[in-house]
Amino acid sequence: MSEKIGFVGVGRMGANMARRLKDCDYDIVAVYDSFAESASTLAAEIGARHCHTLSEVTKLSDIIFTVVTDDAAMLEIFGDPETGLLAKAGGKLFINCATVSPSTHVLVDTAAQQVGAQTMEGCMASSIPQARDGTLYLMCGGSKEAYERAEPILRKLSASMRHVGGTGEAAKVKALVNMVMNINTGALAEGLGLGDALGLDLTMLREVFSQTGANSNVLRTDGEDMQNRDFDCYFSAEHAAKDSRIAYELGVSAGLNLPLGKATKEQFEAMVEKGLGDLDKSGIAEITFKGRSA
Repeated sequence: MSEKIGFVGVGRMGANMARRLKDCDYDIVAVYDSFAESASTLAAEIGARHCHTLSEVTKLSDIIFTVVTDDAAMLEIFGDPETGLLAKAGGKLFINCATVSPSTHVLVDTAAQQVGAQTMEGCMASSIPQARDGTLYLMCGGSKEAYERAEPILRKLSASMRHVGGTGEAAKVKALVNMVMNINTGALAEGLGLGDALGLDLTMLREVFSQTGANSNVLRTDGEDMQNRDFDCYFSAEHAAKDSRIAYELGVSAGLNLPLGKATKEQFEAMVEKGLGDLDKSGIAEITFKGRSA
C-alpha cells in the first residue's frame, strides 16, 4: 500500500473506486476531472489534492487510474507530451478502465512504453454500487509484469478478475460483454413492450420470463424499471450506443455479419438522437413501448 494513487475521471464510477481504495487504506493523493467541481468535491472528501493539470496527477502518483468517456477523451489525456499524463511518466503505471476501442489501448500503451511507463486495462463489467463495494468484475489486459503490479490493488476493487491477455484483449472481451448485454436489453424491451400492447399483465409476464428460456440477468436488473418507467442511470444509453458501436465495428473488421448487434446499436443511437441518451440503458423501453416517447 506504499504506492501513491491518482484518479483521472471521477464521475460516479471513478469517484466510488477512489472511495473504495481510500477505505482500504490506500493513499489517494491526486484527482482530476474535466468537470472541476467533481474533482474538488471528491478531493475534499478523501483528503486528496484536486489537480488542475494532468501532468500534476502523474507527478504526484505512482499508479494512475483513468475512467474517461470514450476514445477521444482517452487519446486527449495521454496525447500532449508536455501537459498530458505521459509527461515525465517513467516508472508510472496507468490502469485504464474506460470502455474504448482495443486500438486506442494499443496506441496509449505504445506511447507509454516510449517514456518508460506501463499501462494496464482494467475493464469493468459492473456498475456504480459494485465500484463502491469493491465487487467489480474486472477483465485485465496488458503485460504480465503490469498485471502483477496492479493485482493487489485491483483485488480490493473486485469480487472476480482475470487476466485475459495482452494490450487490447480485455477491451475486445468487454466490447463483446456489452454487445450481448445490450442485445438482451433491447430484446427484453421488445418482449415487454409487445406484452403491454397485447394487454398482458407485465408483472405476471416478468415472472413467467424468469422461469423460462426468456430469463436473463437483464430481466432482473432492468425488467421492473422498464415496466415502471424508472430510468435512474447506472449505465447510460449514450454509453450503450458507444459500446455497441465498438463491438459492431470489430465485427465489420472481422468480416462478420452481426444483424442483432447492428439493430441494437441503431436503437441506442436513436435514443441519443431523441435526447434520451442520459437515461439508463433500460430506457430503451421508451422507444419500444406503444404510446411512449417514440
